[in-house]
Amino acid sequence: MRIKKLGVWSCVVILSLLIFLPNLSFAQKEVKIGVILPLSGPLAPIGKSLKEGAELAADIVNTKYPGIGISIAEWEGIPGLGGAKIKLVFSDSRGDPAWGAEQAKRLIEDEKVVGLLGAYNSSVTKTASVEAERAGIPFVNPDSTSPDLSKRGFKWFWRVTPHETWFTRDLFDFLDGLVGGKAPGVKAISKSELEPLAVAVENTEWGAASLTEIEKFAKERGWKIAEAFKYPHKATDLTSESRRLTASKAPTFLFASYVSDAILFVKAMKEMKATPRLVWGQNAGFIAPDFWKTLGGDVNGIVSRDVFAAVLGKVKPEAAKINKIYKDKTGYDFDGSSARDFIGVQVWAHVLNNAKSTSPEAIRKALNELNLPGKELIMPWRGVKFGSPFPGDTNQNELGSGIIIQYQGYPDG
Repeated sequence: MRIKKLGVWSCVVILSLLIFLPNLSFAQKEVKIGVILPLSGPLAPIGKSLKEGAELAADIVNTKYPGIGISIAEWEGIPGLGGAKIKLVFSDSRGDPAWGAEQAKRLIEDEKVVGLLGAYNSSVTKTASVEAERAGIPFVNPDSTSPDLSKRGFKWFWRVTPHETWFTRDLFDFLDGLVGGKAPGVKAISKSELEPLAVAVENTEWGAASLTEIEKFAKERGWKIAEAFKYPHKATDLTSESRRLTASKAPTFLFASYVSDAILFVKAMKEMKATPRLVWGQNAGFIAPDFWKTLGGDVNGIVSRDVFAAVLGKVKPEAAKINKIYKDKTGYDFDGSSARDFIGVQVWAHVLNNAKSTSPEAIRKALNELNLPGKELIMPWRGVKFGSPFPGDTNQNELGSGIIIQYQGYPDG
């Protein structure tokens, strides 16, 4: 009888361990994060590079990479979750807002992801994040820049990248700097050599937001616009739109275009022998690997806003080391888009580590309290901390910034 009683008490002790101390013996093996990206259609090439950036970050979290200089490289899993590995579950948005929303719902309900990352196209991020908001599931956005996304008052949406208000302010600071002789290494340029402006933007959420910001800052800074229009984002021929730009006789062309559009515009301008003094791209298509691979030397002189360039490795050793790993795997450097998705996964890793839980509320609290220092990042940012940097913003990273790049010396430079 005494033996039987001991057996019963042993069972009680084991049950107590199961209920109250699950992490001692049954530590979580993996944490699933849903990643929504355009992996087919015209944006498939950039979707591929975004996926590669996210995958590298997950690999660095899950597999020890000594000597890189950032903390996740020393973890070998998420310490706060008992060494759990990050598993990225990718879903193709097709660049379609309705389909992207369906993918968000599927990832939440069927894949049981703890949160979402994505979705590059602002229009897709807009709809997909609504599904996350309804479900009470965290959505971390590293790569969409329509300002309106962070002005909806959502509780479950956090944006890591700066948005178009930042970047367009940088554009007009650049234009004013050229006129004022404040651009390093460039002599002062007469405003008449750069004005008026001609603007072409794709007609989804991002392009429309870009045009709104350009028109707003042009008015505030006293720059005239001769021509401004939206064009179909899936256009296969932009000849007539290119003629509109050329006919405006504007010396400065400003574009908000995805990669296939950007290539079409540059090819058409070359055929028409257009000679604008300045061609500016609002990132996106103008920094994608397919852009400069396809156009070669025709990209020389084009200027774009960005958030990353390989040259940053000269002042940020950790950026050089991680970019080398990325280039060894892919054959090309990080660009601003792929680097942002790397940081998106990095943010998720730190948040899960700080939360020490995969419950939505614990993750939400950790996101709201995150203060990731700039030394942890490959970007030239001061860090990642969510707040309200511009009027109406909520859960927007306050510590991001942009850079300006110019193509020089291609295809050999």
